[in-house]
Amino acid sequence: MEHKTPLEIIEFTDPVCTWCWGSEPVLRKLQAHYKDQIRVRFVMGGLVEDITQFYDEWNHIGGDPEESNKAIVAHWLEASTRHGMPVRAESFALFSDEYPSTYPQNYAYKAAQMENESLANQLMRRMREASAAEAKQTSRMEVLVELASEVGLDIEKFIERMSDGSAEKAFKEDQKMVSHYGITGFPSFLIRYGNKELLLRGYQKYSAFKSVIKMFGGGHLKEIGVGKTPEDVLDFIAYYGRVTPKEIEETFDFHKDVAHAIVETLKKDGYVKVTAVGNGYFIDFVEEATCSGTFCGM
Repeated sequence: MEHKTPLEIIEFTDPVCTWCWGSEPVLRKLQAHYKDQIRVRFVMGGLVEDITQFYDEWNHIGGDPEESNKAIVAHWLEASTRHGMPVRAESFALFSDEYPSTYPQNYAYKAAQMENESLANQLMRRMREASAAEAKQTSRMEVLVELASEVGLDIEKFIERMSDGSAEKAFKEDQKMVSHYGITGFPSFLIRYGNKELLLRGYQKYSAFKSVIKMFGGGHLKEIGVGKTPEDVLDFIAYYGRVTPKEIEETFDFHKDVAHAIVETLKKDGYVKVTAVGNGYFIDFVEEATCSGTFCGM
Protein backbone atom coordinates (compact mmCIF):
# COMPACT_ATOMS: atom_id res chain seq x y z
CA MET A 1 0.00 0.00 0.00
CA GLU A 2 1.40 3.36 -1.02
CA HIS A 3 1.39 6.16 1.49
CA LYS A 4 3.64 8.93 2.68
CA THR A 5 5.39 8.90 6.01
CA PRO A 6 3.14 7.48 8.73
CA LEU A 7 0.49 9.56 10.38
CA GLU A 8 1.62 10.19 13.94
CA ILE A 9 -0.65 9.94 16.98
CA ILE A 10 1.00 11.46 20.05
CA GLU A 11 -0.70 10.67 23.34
CA PHE A 12 -0.01 13.12 26.15
CA THR A 13 -0.26 10.78 29.08
CA ASP A 14 0.62 9.53 32.52
CA PRO A 15 1.13 5.82 33.28
CA VAL A 16 -1.59 5.82 35.99
CA CYS A 17 -4.27 7.90 34.23
CA THR A 18 -7.49 5.85 34.13
CA TRP A 19 -8.78 7.22 30.83
CA CYS A 20 -5.35 6.60 29.30
CA TRP A 21 -5.74 2.99 30.46
CA GLY A 22 -9.20 3.10 28.90
CA SER A 23 -7.71 4.31 25.61
CA GLU A 24 -5.56 1.20 25.17
CA PRO A 25 -8.28 -0.76 23.29
CA VAL A 26 -8.75 2.15 20.88
CA LEU A 27 -5.01 2.46 20.20
CA ARG A 28 -4.70 -1.27 19.63
CA LYS A 29 -7.63 -1.19 17.22
CA LEU A 30 -5.98 1.68 15.34
CA GLN A 31 -2.75 -0.28 15.08
CA ALA A 32 -4.60 -3.37 13.85
CA HIS A 33 -6.64 -1.50 11.24
CA TYR A 34 -3.95 0.87 9.93
CA LYS A 35 -0.75 -1.06 10.65
CA ASP A 36 2.38 0.80 9.45
CA GLN A 37 0.35 3.72 8.11
CA ILE A 38 0.28 5.17 11.63
CA ARG A 39 2.74 5.54 14.46
CA VAL A 40 1.72 5.95 18.10
CA ARG A 41 4.07 7.55 20.59
CA PHE A 42 3.80 8.90 24.12
CA VAL A 43 4.71 12.21 25.73
CA MET A 44 4.83 12.20 29.53
CA GLY A 45 2.71 14.85 31.21
CA GLY A 46 3.00 14.05 34.90
CA LEU A 47 -0.49 13.76 36.34
CA VAL A 48 0.26 14.36 40.04
CA GLU A 49 3.46 15.93 41.30
CA ASP A 50 2.30 15.75 44.94
CA ILE A 51 -1.15 14.49 45.92
CA THR A 52 -1.09 16.60 49.08
CA GLN A 53 -0.87 19.73 46.90
CA PHE A 54 -3.24 18.44 44.20
CA TYR A 55 -7.00 18.82 43.90
CA ASP A 56 -9.36 17.47 41.28
CA GLU A 57 -12.57 19.30 42.13
CA TRP A 58 -14.69 17.22 39.75
CA ASN A 59 -13.72 13.89 41.36
CA HIS A 60 -12.85 15.25 44.84
CA ILE A 61 -9.32 13.85 44.64
CA GLY A 62 -6.40 15.46 46.46
CA GLY A 63 -4.98 16.33 49.85
CA ASP A 64 -4.68 13.41 52.26
CA PRO A 65 -3.19 10.37 50.45
CA GLU A 66 -5.42 7.79 52.13
CA GLU A 67 -8.61 9.75 51.48
CA SER A 68 -7.44 10.41 47.93
CA ASN A 69 -6.96 6.67 47.35
CA LYS A 70 -10.59 6.07 48.33
CA ALA A 71 -11.80 8.74 45.93
CA ILE A 72 -9.49 7.58 43.14
CA VAL A 73 -10.54 3.95 43.26
CA ALA A 74 -14.22 4.96 43.27
CA HIS A 75 -13.56 7.16 40.22
CA TRP A 76 -11.59 4.43 38.47
CA LEU A 77 -14.29 1.82 39.08
CA GLU A 78 -16.91 4.16 37.67
CA ALA A 79 -14.70 4.89 34.66
CA SER A 80 -14.17 1.16 34.18
CA THR A 81 -17.90 0.66 33.65
CA ARG A 82 -17.57 3.01 30.67
CA HIS A 83 -14.16 2.23 29.13
CA GLY A 84 -14.25 -1.51 29.90
CA MET A 85 -10.71 -2.02 31.18
CA PRO A 86 -10.21 -3.85 34.50
CA VAL A 87 -9.66 -2.11 37.83
CA ARG A 88 -8.83 -3.65 41.20
CA ALA A 89 -10.25 -1.96 44.28
CA GLU A 90 -8.95 -4.47 46.84
CA SER A 91 -5.69 -3.31 48.48
CA PHE A 92 -5.67 -0.18 46.35
CA ALA A 93 -3.09 2.27 47.72
CA LEU A 94 -1.68 4.30 44.85
CA PHE A 95 -0.50 7.15 47.08
CA SER A 96 1.01 7.35 50.56
CA ASP A 97 2.89 9.91 52.64
CA GLU A 98 6.15 8.40 51.39
CA TYR A 99 4.99 8.08 47.77
CA PRO A 100 2.73 11.07 46.97
CA SER A 101 3.57 11.46 43.25
CA THR A 102 3.12 9.82 39.84
CA TYR A 103 6.31 11.44 38.56
CA PRO A 104 8.44 8.31 39.25
CA GLN A 105 6.33 6.35 36.74
CA ASN A 106 6.88 9.11 34.18
CA TYR A 107 10.63 9.06 34.85
CA ALA A 108 10.58 5.27 34.41
CA TYR A 109 9.12 5.57 30.93
CA LYS A 110 11.78 8.09 29.93
CA ALA A 111 14.56 5.94 31.43
CA ALA A 112 13.34 2.99 29.37
CA GLN A 113 12.92 5.09 26.24
CA MET A 114 16.61 6.00 26.38
CA GLU A 115 17.36 2.32 25.86
CA ASN A 116 14.61 1.24 23.48
CA GLU A 117 11.26 2.86 22.62
CA SER A 118 9.53 -0.47 21.99
CA LEU A 119 10.55 -1.74 25.43
CA ALA A 120 9.53 1.60 26.92
CA ASN A 121 6.06 1.16 25.44
CA GLN A 122 5.91 -2.34 26.91
CA LEU A 123 6.89 -0.88 30.28
CA MET A 124 4.18 1.74 29.91
CA ARG A 125 1.65 -1.02 29.41
CA ARG A 126 2.90 -2.96 32.45
CA MET A 127 2.75 0.19 34.59
CA ARG A 128 -0.84 0.74 33.48
CA GLU A 129 -1.76 -2.89 34.22
CA ALA A 130 0.01 -2.90 37.58
CA SER A 131 -1.48 0.41 38.70
CA ALA A 132 -5.06 -0.14 37.58
CA ALA A 133 -5.70 -3.87 37.55
CA GLU A 134 -3.20 -5.18 40.11
CA ALA A 135 -3.37 -2.34 42.69
CA LYS A 136 0.42 -2.07 42.90
CA GLN A 137 2.06 1.09 44.21
CA THR A 138 3.96 1.71 41.01
CA SER A 139 5.71 4.83 42.30
CA ARG A 140 7.95 2.60 44.42
CA MET A 141 11.38 2.08 42.87
CA GLU A 142 11.44 -1.64 43.64
CA VAL A 143 8.11 -2.11 41.82
CA LEU A 144 9.35 -0.14 38.81
CA VAL A 145 12.54 -2.23 38.66
CA GLU A 146 10.47 -5.44 38.76
CA LEU A 147 8.30 -4.22 35.90
CA ALA A 148 11.35 -3.10 33.91
CA SER A 149 12.86 -6.54 34.40
CA GLU A 150 9.67 -8.21 33.17
CA VAL A 151 9.82 -6.41 29.83
CA GLY A 152 13.54 -7.08 29.34
CA LEU A 153 15.19 -3.74 30.04
CA ASP A 154 18.82 -3.49 31.10
CA ILE A 155 18.27 -3.09 34.84
CA GLU A 156 21.68 -1.60 35.59
CA LYS A 157 21.15 1.16 33.04
CA PHE A 158 17.53 1.64 34.10
CA ILE A 159 18.46 2.19 37.75
CA GLU A 160 21.33 4.47 36.76
CA ARG A 161 19.06 6.68 34.64
CA MET A 162 16.46 6.81 37.39
CA SER A 163 19.14 7.82 39.92
CA ASP A 164 21.41 10.21 38.06
CA GLY A 165 18.76 12.71 36.99
CA SER A 166 18.84 11.86 33.28
CA ALA A 167 15.31 10.37 33.29
CA GLU A 168 13.97 13.38 35.16
CA LYS A 169 15.66 15.72 32.69
CA ALA A 170 14.07 13.88 29.75
CA PHE A 171 10.69 14.09 31.48
CA LYS A 172 11.06 17.87 31.83
CA GLU A 173 11.63 18.07 28.07
CA ASP A 174 8.31 16.28 27.56
CA GLN A 175 6.65 18.74 29.92
CA LYS A 176 7.82 21.59 27.70
CA MET A 177 5.82 20.05 24.85
CA VAL A 178 2.82 19.63 27.17
CA SER A 179 3.06 23.31 28.07
CA HIS A 180 3.52 24.37 24.43
CA TYR A 181 0.25 22.72 23.42
CA GLY A 182 -1.62 23.88 26.51
CA ILE A 183 -2.44 20.36 27.67
CA THR A 184 -4.40 20.41 30.93
CA GLY A 185 -5.90 16.90 30.96
CA PHE A 186 -4.91 13.38 30.01
CA PRO A 187 -5.18 11.75 27.64
CA SER A 188 -4.93 14.33 24.90
CA PHE A 189 -3.93 13.38 21.37
CA LEU A 190 -1.90 15.34 18.85
CA ILE A 191 -2.41 13.97 15.35
CA ARG A 192 0.19 14.89 12.74
CA TYR A 193 0.39 14.13 9.04
CA GLY A 194 2.75 16.01 6.76
CA ASN A 195 2.42 19.70 7.62
CA LYS A 196 -1.01 19.25 9.23
CA GLU A 197 -1.72 18.71 12.89
CA LEU A 198 -4.79 18.64 15.11
CA LEU A 199 -5.27 18.30 18.86
CA LEU A 200 -8.01 16.14 20.37
CA ARG A 201 -8.54 16.67 24.09
CA GLY A 202 -9.71 13.87 26.35
CA TYR A 203 -10.70 10.26 25.73
CA GLN A 204 -11.64 9.60 22.10
CA LYS A 205 -13.52 6.82 20.38
CA TYR A 206 -12.09 4.95 17.41
CA SER A 207 -14.56 6.69 15.10
CA ALA A 208 -13.08 10.10 15.98
CA PHE A 209 -9.56 8.98 15.05
CA LYS A 210 -10.88 7.34 11.89
CA SER A 211 -12.54 10.58 10.81
CA VAL A 212 -9.36 12.62 11.37
CA ILE A 213 -7.23 10.03 9.56
CA LYS A 214 -9.63 10.17 6.61
CA MET A 215 -9.60 13.98 6.66
CA PHE A 216 -5.79 14.18 6.80
CA GLY A 217 -5.05 11.20 4.57
CA GLY A 218 -6.78 12.39 1.43
CA GLY A 219 -7.07 8.83 0.19
CA HIS A 220 -3.47 7.89 1.01
CA LEU A 221 -4.34 6.28 4.34
CA LYS A 222 -6.82 3.43 4.19
CA GLU A 223 -8.43 1.35 6.91
CA ILE A 224 -7.51 -2.32 6.60
CA GLY A 225 -10.10 -4.91 7.48
CA VAL A 226 -9.17 -7.57 10.01
CA GLY A 227 -10.25 -11.20 9.94
CA LYS A 228 -12.68 -12.31 12.61
CA THR A 229 -11.83 -15.99 12.98
CA PRO A 230 -10.58 -17.53 16.23
CA GLU A 231 -7.21 -17.86 14.52
CA ASP A 232 -7.16 -14.11 13.90
CA VAL A 233 -8.00 -13.47 17.54
CA LEU A 234 -5.21 -15.81 18.61
CA ASP A 235 -2.76 -13.95 16.35
CA PHE A 236 -3.81 -10.71 18.02
CA ILE A 237 -3.26 -12.16 21.50
CA ALA A 238 0.08 -13.67 20.47
CA TYR A 239 1.30 -10.36 19.03
CA TYR A 240 0.78 -8.50 22.29
CA GLY A 241 1.31 -11.41 24.66
CA ARG A 242 -1.46 -10.15 26.93
CA VAL A 243 -4.78 -8.48 26.15
CA THR A 244 -8.08 -7.77 27.87
CA PRO A 245 -11.56 -8.83 26.70
CA LYS A 246 -12.39 -5.21 25.85
CA GLU A 247 -9.42 -5.06 23.49
CA ILE A 248 -10.70 -8.08 21.58
CA GLU A 249 -14.23 -6.67 21.48
CA GLU A 250 -12.96 -3.29 20.24
CA THR A 251 -10.47 -4.53 17.66
CA PHE A 252 -12.76 -7.12 16.08
CA ASP A 253 -16.08 -5.35 16.62
CA PHE A 254 -17.34 -8.32 18.62
CA HIS A 255 -20.17 -8.38 21.10
CA LYS A 256 -18.73 -9.31 24.48
CA ASP A 257 -20.45 -12.70 24.38
CA VAL A 258 -18.77 -13.57 21.07
CA ALA A 259 -15.36 -12.50 22.37
CA HIS A 260 -15.88 -14.49 25.57
CA ALA A 261 -16.84 -17.63 23.65
CA ILE A 262 -13.74 -17.45 21.45
CA VAL A 263 -11.48 -16.90 24.45
CA GLU A 264 -13.07 -19.84 26.26
CA THR A 265 -12.38 -22.10 23.27
CA LEU A 266 -8.78 -20.91 22.98
CA LYS A 267 -8.40 -21.48 26.71
CA LYS A 268 -9.83 -25.00 26.51
CA ASP A 269 -7.44 -25.83 23.68
CA GLY A 270 -4.45 -24.59 25.69
CA TYR A 271 -3.54 -21.58 23.58
CA VAL A 272 -4.25 -18.95 26.21
CA LYS A 273 -4.63 -18.65 29.95
CA VAL A 274 -7.06 -16.39 31.73
CA THR A 275 -6.21 -14.58 34.98
CA ALA A 276 -8.81 -12.75 37.04
CA VAL A 277 -7.78 -9.18 37.91
CA GLY A 278 -10.03 -6.82 39.79
CA ASN A 279 -13.37 -6.55 38.02
CA GLY A 280 -12.08 -8.21 34.86
CA TYR A 281 -9.37 -10.51 33.54
CA PHE A 282 -6.21 -10.74 31.47
CA ILE A 283 -5.80 -13.13 28.55
CA ASP A 284 -2.21 -14.33 28.09
CA PHE A 285 -0.79 -16.21 25.13
CA VAL A 286 0.72 -19.56 26.07
CA GLU A 287 3.94 -19.75 24.09
CA GLU A 288 4.47 -23.47 24.57
CA ALA A 289 0.86 -24.57 24.38
CA THR A 290 0.04 -28.27 24.08
CA CYS A 291 -2.58 -28.49 21.40
CA SER A 292 -5.40 -30.96 21.96
CA GLY A 293 -8.49 -29.34 20.54
CA THR A 294 -10.21 -27.34 17.83
CA PHE A 295 -7.25 -25.46 16.37
CA CYS A 296 -4.62 -28.21 16.33
CA GLY A 297 -2.43 -28.06 13.26
CA MET A 298 -3.38 -24.53 12.28
